[in-house]
Amino acid sequence: MPKKKRTCDEAQQKWFEEVLDRIKKATGARTQVQLAEVLDVRQSSISDAKRRCSIPAEWFLKLYRSHGLSPDWLHDGAEPVYLNSSKAKVPADTVLRETPSPYGRMNSRGRVVAVSTMAGADTESEVWEPKHIEELSIPESFCLPNLHIVKVDSASMEPVIQRGAFVGIDPDQKDHPDGDLCAVYFPHQGLTIRRVYLQGDQFMLKAENEKYTDLTIPAEEMAQRTVGRVVWVLQNFTLL
Repeated sequence: MPKKKRTCDEAQQKWFEEVLDRIKKATGARTQVQLAEVLDVRQSSISDAKRRCSIPAEWFLKLYRSHGLSPDWLHDGAEPVYLNSSKAKVPADTVLRETPSPYGRMNSRGRVVAVSTMAGADTESEVWEPKHIEELSIPESFCLPNLHIVKVDSASMEPVIQRGAFVGIDPDQKDHPDGDLCAVYFPHQGLTIRRVYLQGDQFMLKAENEKYTDLTIPAEEMAQRTVGRVVWVLQNFTLL
C-alpha cells in the first residue's frame, strides 16, 4: 500500500514558520531563491520542507558552518544566537529585536513582511504580481498564509483608508459581499481598492472620496480581476 502523505498540524506549522523566520533574519535571505542559495539546496527542497513542516538536520549544520548560528537558537529560539560570532552576517541585537517572542500572546509577537506597490511587478500583465519595495513589522495575528501587503498610493478611499496606509489583502477570499473592501486589478493601472456592489450584470467599485468617480466591471470579469479582500489596514490618522 502507498504511504500516507504526512500532514502538518497547527503546532508543527507554527514551529516550522518560526524556525524559517529565524533563518531568514539571521542570514538576510528574504526570498525562497535567496534562502536556497544560502542553504546550497534546490528550491524544491525548501518546498518539500514546507510541505512536511520539517527542517532537515543538515540545514542546521550548514548554517552553523556558514554563519556561526546556534542550532538550539534556530530550533527553539534559545540564546545565544551565535556559537561562532566571527561568522555572523547580521548583528545579534538586530536578529533578536525582530524575532517573535515564542511564548507571548499573538498580538505581542511580530513578523517582518514584504510590502508591494499597488502597481505591481508588471502593469501590462493580465495578472497582478507583487513588486516588493520595503518591509513592515506586523502582529503575528495579522499574518495569513498567502497574504499580500501593499502601500496605498491613492486617495480614492479617504478618509477610510489614507494615502500611504498599509493594507493586508487575502487572496484566498475572493467573494464579493455588498459593501466589502476588495482589491481589484486593472492592467496598465495596477490595483485599486474600493467597496464592491453587484448591480445586475456588473459590479460597481465605489470610492469613499467623492472626488473620485466610481468604476464598473462586467460580472463575468470580476473573478479574474479580483486579487482579494482587504482584511486589515495600518495607518496614521494624525495629519503631519
